[in-house]
Amino acid sequence: MTLARTLSWILFTAILATALGWLLTPWVAAATALLIPALLLIRQARILAQLQQWTFTPEATPPALGDWDALTAPLYRYLKARRLENETAQDTMQSMLAAAQALPDGVVTLDRGFHIDWCNRTAQRHLGLRMPMDQSADLRNLLRSPGFIEYAAQDRWPEPVVVRVHLRDRERRLLMQLATFGRDQRLLITRDVTQLERLETTRRDFVANVSHELRTPLTVLVGFLETLRDMPADALSAEQRTHYMTLMYDQGQVMQALVADLLTLSTLESAPSQEGQAIRCDSLLATPRQQVESLSAGKHVFSWHIDPDLQIRGSETELASAVSNLLTNAVRYTPEGGTISVTFEATPDGGARYVVTDTGIGIAAHHIDRLTERFYRVDRSRSRAAGGTGLGLAITKHIAMRHDAELEITSVLGQGSTFALVFPPERVGEKNPHPAKS
Repeated sequence: MTLARTLSWILFTAILATALGWLLTPWVAAATALLIPALLLIRQARILAQLQQWTFTPEATPPALGDWDALTAPLYRYLKARRLENETAQDTMQSMLAAAQALPDGVVTLDRGFHIDWCNRTAQRHLGLRMPMDQSADLRNLLRSPGFIEYAAQDRWPEPVVVRVHLRDRERRLLMQLATFGRDQRLLITRDVTQLERLETTRRDFVANVSHELRTPLTVLVGFLETLRDMPADALSAEQRTHYMTLMYDQGQVMQALVADLLTLSTLESAPSQEGQAIRCDSLLATPRQQVESLSAGKHVFSWHIDPDLQIRGSETELASAVSNLLTNAVRYTPEGGTISVTFEATPDGGARYVVTDTGIGIAAHHIDRLTERFYRVDRSRSRAAGGTGLGLAITKHIAMRHDAELEITSVLGQGSTFALVFPPERVGEKNPHPAKS
């Protein structure tokens, strides 16, 4: 369109020059014929220079180019549309990458030869990868796991596989799933199931322990019942029959205590913790004190130091169970004539500390870290003779956790033990305005 208009101007100039040649002198006509095309060419050259300058920054609005606007306007609209599409695609890609980074599962993209293209941070933790240094490396060489290499060698991966991965000084168990995507690429999804495996092992051990703990009293109980059933009524004296009944009653009590502790532990693990209310510590210890002194039957010397003004916020039932468990253990594992000291006092930081110290048999250092495990016993035969279920300290630890407290255990073999519940300041109530009278 612009070229046609320029040629029209040149033709018009030639006609004009011819007409002027008839009217004016020849040199004026020639000058006119040369001047007008020259001016037109200069103008077009300036327009072309502006057009060329715009091509270096096509995202900018094109300059006003006169007749050339009919060409630059559609081109600018096209470039703007493509630019917006690219920006949208980049934003979408960034969002997808951010979402992949936020996934709790590991994601690794691989080529056909299992060379790493990209992975998220979770996969780096799971597999010990270091990006970008490990980019393009063969994952099979980096992982060096026979389970994964065998799994990767399959033609198809319809099911995931659990692989054991060694990273520095720790071991992980990862659930891995391979899939194909794109142009014969590979996608690896990893999930850390180490904790789940540990919990499953704990569950199996727990069921086995419960079965074992119940089997012994059940065996005794059934044995005596069979004996009483098969023997003639007059075959046993009154004393023998009473003795058998007492033994059966004791075994029933063992099972009842075990079931009660299991129900307590299950409730503590499943029920949400509550803030509770302020409880006077002297009132909290009143019933456990009577019970433990009755259990001791005068065989031990007790020393009580309870702050009458101290209050603890929490569940009275749970706290009573915790303090009672520590008292009962002290009585059970302290020989006759031993001393049991009990204190419940405020600490300098505004918290509180409940301490039970005995002069009992003590505990070897290598047992202390495992004392709060379910059914863990230092001496199984002695524990059974003392009437323990093996769950008391596990229950106490759960109660402590639900009250933001810590269970501290120190002991010297042959010299005694100290069990302490340490409560933070936020669990200590205001001073009791009406302390109990001594």
